[in-house]
Amino acid sequence: METWEYKTLKVETKGFFGGKVDLHELEEELNALGGLGWELANTFDTSMGQGASREVVCIFKRKRT
Repeated sequence: METWEYKTLKVETKGFFGGKVDLHELEEELNALGGLGWELANTFDTSMGQGASREVVCIFKRKRT
């Protein structure tokens, strides 16, 4: 039976009202984790209200060895 392990990456948003993500920084984080065998499984944001995002949460998985 396959077993999995999971990792969570939280990316803080920037800007006065939030919601702005440094895409270059996010891409570097994603590529670094991908290089270690982690696969991005899901991404969602956490709401501050009125449509603004506080942070972006990325969930990764990889097979346990």
